[in-house]
Amino acid sequence: MDRELAQDFTRRVTQASRTELVVITYEIILEDFRSAKTAFEKKDRELYEKELKHALRFLNELIGALDFSIPISHDLLSLYSFVNKKIIRAQFHKEPQALDAAASVIETLRRAFKEISLLDHSGPVMQNTQ
Repeated sequence: MDRELAQDFTRRVTQASRTELVVITYEIILEDFRSAKTAFEKKDRELYEKELKHALRFLNELIGALDFSIPISHDLLSLYSFVNKKIIRAQFHKEPQALDAAASVIETLRRAFKEISLLDHSGPVMQNTQ
């Protein structure tokens, strides 16, 4: 991920509600997938690995944030586990095409949470950020 895009994500995070944070996390993962695939095509294996590890860290943040008192969390965990397996396959078998299925799941979730975020009027999670 390039510096300008990272700065944009940072700016958005400082102003985001809880639901918007989930959307941003999905967008970061999708960007990591795009960057990893580009790095693979350019035969930059180091960057490929770095981007996949970054995506895994953000996916693990989503998993860690699940509240299992809410029934949908179990379904989300199943989807996140599927995505995790695809990322690991892409990483260890050097199969970037495995990211296509993972990206499809994450994009579907991103669109759904984007719709939900329009109904979330709770305001920014972070306070007093400039």
